Amino acid sequence: MLVSTKWLNDYVKIDDQDVFELAERITRSGIEVDAVLVRGHDMQNVVVGEVMECEKHPEADRLNICQVNVGGEELQQIICGAPNVAKGQKVIAALPGAVLPGNFKIKKAKLRGEASHGMICSLQELGVEGKVVAKEFAEGIYVLPEDAKVGDSALDYIGLDDVVYEFDLTPNRSDALSMLGVAFEVGAILDRPIQMPAVQYDPISERASDYISVQIDAKEQNPLYAAKVVKNVKIGPSPMWMQNVLMSAGIRPHNNVVDITNFVLLEFGQPLHAFDYDKLNSKEIVVRLAEEGEKMTTLDEQERELTASDLVITNGKEPVALAGVMGGGNSEVTENTTTVVIEAAYFDPATVRRTSRRLGLRSDSSARFEKGVDPNRVLLAGERAAQLMAQYAGGEVCEGTVSIDELDRTPKRIILSPDDVNNRLGMKISLTEMLSILGRLNIPTTVENGKMIIDAPTRRVDLAIPEDIVEEIARMSGYDNIPKTLPVTATTPGKLTNYQAKRRIVRRYLEGAGLYQAITYSLTSEAKSQRYAIEEDTLTKLMMPMSEEHSTLRQSLVPSLLDVATYNVARRNETVLMYETGSVYLGKQEDGLPREVERVAAVMTGDWLNHMWQGETKKVDFFVAKGVVEGLFAELGLAQRVRYEAASIDGMHPGRTAHVLLDDVVVGFVGQVHPTVQKEQDLKDTFVFELNLHAILHETAGALVYEQVSRYPSISRDIALVVKRDTTVATLQEIIQEAGGKLLKHVRLFDLYEGDNVAADEKSVAFSLTYFDSTRTLTDEEVVQAHDKVLKALTEKANATLRA
Repeated sequence: MLVSTKWLNDYVKIDDQDVFELAERITRSGIEVDAVLVRGHDMQNVVVGEVMECEKHPEADRLNICQVNVGGEELQQIICGAPNVAKGQKVIAALPGAVLPGNFKIKKAKLRGEASHGMICSLQELGVEGKVVAKEFAEGIYVLPEDAKVGDSALDYIGLDDVVYEFDLTPNRSDALSMLGVAFEVGAILDRPIQMPAVQYDPISERASDYISVQIDAKEQNPLYAAKVVKNVKIGPSPMWMQNVLMSAGIRPHNNVVDITNFVLLEFGQPLHAFDYDKLNSKEIVVRLAEEGEKMTTLDEQERELTASDLVITNGKEPVALAGVMGGGNSEVTENTTTVVIEAAYFDPATVRRTSRRLGLRSDSSARFEKGVDPNRVLLAGERAAQLMAQYAGGEVCEGTVSIDELDRTPKRIILSPDDVNNRLGMKISLTEMLSILGRLNIPTTVENGKMIIDAPTRRVDLAIPEDIVEEIARMSGYDNIPKTLPVTATTPGKLTNYQAKRRIVRRYLEGAGLYQAITYSLTSEAKSQRYAIEEDTLTKLMMPMSEEHSTLRQSLVPSLLDVATYNVARRNETVLMYETGSVYLGKQEDGLPREVERVAAVMTGDWLNHMWQGETKKVDFFVAKGVVEGLFAELGLAQRVRYEAASIDGMHPGRTAHVLLDDVVVGFVGQVHPTVQKEQDLKDTFVFELNLHAILHETAGALVYEQVSRYPSISRDIALVVKRDTTVATLQEIIQEAGGKLLKHVRLFDLYEGDNVAADEKSVAFSLTYFDSTRTLTDEEVVQAHDKVLKALTEKANATLRA
């Protein structure tokens, strides 16, 4: 929301305030002033000029030599390349010495041999955005009205002697989407009265009901609709002051009728619409829900296909406006319009929002209707527009208003005691001060039996419960004035829970391993929502998603991380090592909400090591990913309870994927993404893992036991076995460890061979076994005895043979 301080001064006197100090006070009271825009950019030597002569430049077809009266004794010769410059125009002239936005300095110069003592300006050259400049001046210089006085500062005429606040409004403060709403806020801050605009005009004897009737077939979506008729309007430019305030608010001027509806929109926060009465081809307005598949063309010349949930304004036969969103091209006000129907209505916020989002059609009107307009300003806004059309468009307002009004305007009643306020704020504010604050905010309040009875004004849709009033009192009293105190009951310092502490260990370990943390959307497409899920359950879908790609709550983190990898690789960042800890959403609980379960997942592709100086590189592979998982369990003290089993998971490589089991319960998986999926995602070899972090972190690790370094030597024995190819190394390690007894301390795989001298269905596996006793030196006989047990167990349980 852009707020002109010059315009704001018409409703609450602020011309004696420093604009920057006032912006700070507004921010501290709860509405953030995101920027303070000085429209004039401290420009000087920019005056009103009159083009007395205009001739083509003899050396350039696109240049004109202009003799310009700038209020001095002599005319100033200025070379101008604008296509619309002409003799007799009042123009904006920047004289030598002026500095325009962008530090553009105006100097005397020669253009193709002709002297030029200044510059005839467009609004864009003075810092005005091109999108808000009237179309007739968008491609050339700006022409001032005839009554502009030559030699005066041009900045006054075009409204650049102004400072504009840019508000960053939260969704609940829709009241500040109007100048009057801002005036109420600033008036409360400064404790100054509000000057409401006077609405008064003399209607003609003809009645509006003679020209139009109103019928509402969808009263739930449209409880109030009012129409006023203005005859004999003369379409033309709106007055300069009105164009200036519209441009300062970021709206492009069009013509007097359209500008008036936009002006009232900004002034009252009430969207209006003007129909060309003759184009309606009917004496009735019917408000109804659209028919499924019905089509209409909106003002932006786009054909829209409607659904049965869209509300439309019709002439009894065809739609002439999309209620609350945009008018129709078939009833647009043009330069030939003579009779105007002014629409002032209250439309259901949810209906407007649904239509606006479905069509991707956001407008100033829809933004206000979506948040809820003040029901007590609807009819007043229509009267204000009629008054301005009579005043600035020469219109004749027909007597009366044709309306159907079933809108409930009952204010919300809130009751609370001063003690409730003070208890919640932890401070002492007297009842007198509370009443003073509420009075400054124009919130009607009475006191009965020591309690405040508040009827929340309808302009403040955000006031509904006692806590809202507490907030109003707190912010106007000053958040800075809330005392700093410790809780009375605090006896122990705060600390992390065991779960939180373990989660930090997980993150610290993964980042130490070289992975970067990612945070991805919890929403994904329905197709991806259950892909790679450790546990599948009922999906949770949004009723009104932003897009199909963000329509369903995820049940796995991996798909989103793969998208992150694709995004990075597409931008030539070919090494991606990312992890995420976050929630997945499973089924529904008794309260109807999905069950949140925390997971940890990672995606790894590209180089694991890349030491260019040493010439050492290593690509990420299955064992790197598995090693990261093993290290994580070791960090959590659970390594001895974890094992891995070959697994077949949809979307994962069939031979390079394993389930991760903790105490024989599957808690996740690790492996390579299936080549088909890699191709779809434009990735090379990519490895992922996902673990049930919630289950893992709730496990209790055994006590940490330290062992003294043995003073006695160890003895190593190597064995090379020939086994069937489908026999896993994990199986062999388990057999060796069990058979080796207490003397066998370490088992390490150091070779795997398949090829010549080994049968096609077999493989050779070599292990290094380490035996020692921490209390004595082992004899060869003891080691041989233990080693023979290992060999025997391997022969009997794995059908293994020693390789010759």
